[in-house]
Amino acid sequence: MTGPDRRSVTIAGHTGDVSAARAGLTADDPTVRAAAIGALERLEALTDDELRTALGDAVVTVRRRACEIAARHRNIDLVAALADADPRVVEVAAWACGEHESNREAVVNALIALAGTADDALVREAAVASLGAIGDERAVPTIVAACADKPAVRRRAVLALAPFDGDDVEAAIEHALTDRDWQVRQAAEDLRRAQS
Repeated sequence: MTGPDRRSVTIAGHTGDVSAARAGLTADDPTVRAAAIGALERLEALTDDELRTALGDAVVTVRRRACEIAARHRNIDLVAALADADPRVVEVAAWACGEHESNREAVVNALIALAGTADDALVREAAVASLGAIGDERAVPTIVAACADKPAVRRRAVLALAPFDGDDVEAAIEHALTDRDWQVRQAAEDLRRAQS
């Protein structure tokens, strides 16, 4: 294999060597490509085009790392990543959308769909959390419905209700106060305390 290795690219990100870090973007080894986008981000030299290319990489680990970094790049569209074939990528993309706090219709619609129908519970959890961070009223029915999901999703859903009010929200919080999972009950109690 030719070209830089992961170690040299990672070191470049800590020593200010933008050229060496950028050389890793086209490496055959996907771990080097993932390290390269991280190194360039650390050096504040990663371009939006380079990040978009990484989001479309053929290898999951590179796409997932690109989604993590995209959380700090509000102008990067993550809608395609929310439809990725791999749930590990979708989970991180959903989380990143919450960091963007974008209420763009395509983002909110994709997150609502994921929160309600994704097979992977981690994806549903990340989508619900992001919908709460975004605070778009269109998400309320989905977040309320998620209060009946698996315990980890229920906990996240209760906390995601924080920016909302209304009878359905109040009913969901009241129900969560008696949930069989103590962490769901605790989340509801914390939310009640924050509201008082």
